[in-house]
Amino acid sequence: MGKQLTGIARDAPPQPQGASALDRDEVAKFEALAEEFWDPSGPMRPLHKLNPLRIAYIRDHATRLLAPAGAGAGGLRPLAGLRLADIGCGAGLLSEPMARLGAEVTGVDPSPRSIEIASAHAAAAGLAIDYRATNVETLAEAGELFDVVLAMEVIEHTTDPDLFICELADITRPGGLVVLSTLNRTARSWLLGIVAAEYILGWLPRGTHQWQRFVPPATLARLLRRRGLRVIDTQGVVYRPHRDDFVTSRDLSVNYMISAVKD
Repeated sequence: MGKQLTGIARDAPPQPQGASALDRDEVAKFEALAEEFWDPSGPMRPLHKLNPLRIAYIRDHATRLLAPAGAGAGGLRPLAGLRLADIGCGAGLLSEPMARLGAEVTGVDPSPRSIEIASAHAAAAGLAIDYRATNVETLAEAGELFDVVLAMEVIEHTTDPDLFICELADITRPGGLVVLSTLNRTARSWLLGIVAAEYILGWLPRGTHQWQRFVPPATLARLLRRRGLRVIDTQGVVYRPHRDDFVTSRDLSVNYMISAVKD
């Protein structure tokens, strides 16, 4: 984490030098799944189903907020001219669509095998994506800044959500956009996000999530505000069994996405 914590609220103490929100056990868990990331019927099936919704949400908020900076605003590449960091990118399921929309994408994941697969997949698709086997704190320490910072389905796998948000804020330029998605900590999220998804439907490997690490929307909003990030939108995400897809909703009880601007 950099020495300067730009835009941090007064009640947010600086984090100790050398601290990390990275959980090596969680990294190992997902590295074991790296070979199956691009299989739409495999253990990453929920992410494949979520991707159209996530892409539209990010695109719409980024263009609405940052369109004047995007050379391709309003066209087929509406994110052109914007530098975007996909934190916890895995094998690139979200990085690639962001690159196709015109963004200059840096995909970051601490799993070397995931980055290897992501790089090979992007090369085969003719996409230039800067993939790095590292973590967000390394970017912060290097003083790198991005117009858009994504952390989709990541914060619930960290050891310190507050430190993680601090690091995201550190790499976001003033006026830039931060988008996260995660799970609420409710009885319903335990039932649907863990019992159903991991044990009954088998969408995810058992043990993928730890319910106690789920982050309620109010808590996440408070953490964002403490680090100088102003929440501009929160949307629930719900699964429709009859269509086998996900849609946005006012229901925040299980999955949700949140957007914030760095003032």
